Amino acid sequence: MISRTCMAATIIAFLAAPTLAQDHKMQMRHSADKMADNKVMVENPWARASIGKNGAAYVTVMNHGKQADKLIGAMAPVAKRVELHTHKNDNGIMRMRHIKSVAIPAHDSITLKPGGHHIMMMGLTQKLKMGEEFPLTLVFEKAGKVTVKVQIKHAGALGKPSGQGHGKHKMKH
Repeated sequence: MISRTCMAATIIAFLAAPTLAQDHKMQMRHSADKMADNKVMVENPWARASIGKNGAAYVTVMNHGKQADKLIGAMAPVAKRVELHTHKNDNGIMRMRHIKSVAIPAHDSITLKPGGHHIMMMGLTQKLKMGEEFPLTLVFEKAGKVTVKVQIKHAGALGKPSGQGHGKHKMKH
């Protein structure tokens, strides 16, 4: 009786193998198609080590698509609230302001960096320690959600050595 059951199971598995292989190929093709559809890529995600209860993250977003897209939000488990911000010169005083979105033109890129657009993380739930990383999910109007790992650099990091940053500007929120 056991040998008949084993034989029947072997025959069923043998007959089902081509179907299972075809299903696997279809799943792989669907996965590759979804990746090809995602025309937005995020590079160089980084943040400074935290010295207070707030922090900021910076990224470069490339839009390889034929249509413009917008970064409309972000989420990170290391903060109670995450918003898109920019800096505005208000009579010689640099002030941070919440913004609803950041446009990413078709076939172009934008860089969120110190002194410009950035991802503000308020109410950090843990210290951002140099050398560690955390997940950050960016939400795009068309591309949907893209999650990246953010590398934490030293507290005074400016990203690329371009000399751009907060400098000696007075900061007010």
